[in-house]
Amino acid sequence: MLASIGYAVAYTGVGIVLLTLGFLVLDLLTPGKLGRHIHEERSVNAGIVLAAGFLAQGLVIFSAIWTNATSGFGDALLYTVVFGLLGVVLQAIAFLVLDLLTPGKLGQHVTEVTFHPASLVLAAVQLAVSGIVVASIWP
Repeated sequence: MLASIGYAVAYTGVGIVLLTLGFLVLDLLTPGKLGRHIHEERSVNAGIVLAAGFLAQGLVIFSAIWTNATSGFGDALLYTVVFGLLGVVLQAIAFLVLDLLTPGKLGQHVTEVTFHPASLVLAAVQLAVSGIVVASIWP
């Protein structure tokens, strides 16, 4: 049981780092401070997009751990790091592509205080990208 507790702590630590990295990348892609948009300005759009990003990244991390755990802790942790980073990068690319395809600045729309449907579209793109990454991990 102690070994499993150690694995849980290690995977959670890596997961938190990857979620933080995803937050920081999304913060770079949006104007201003993302945390401020959510907590001080109460932007529902920013909250939707960040929540979807966290769920999407969490699914990638879960899948990497779940599908590789029997191959040994080191391999599974490596898969988690590699596919977690890949998920962050691919979500950022999807953000930039969607920004090119839609009018206006996507980062501006998803940080507006009043609801903007672009936040739902970006949230769906993030979840779709994570589904694609998960499918590539799944045996």
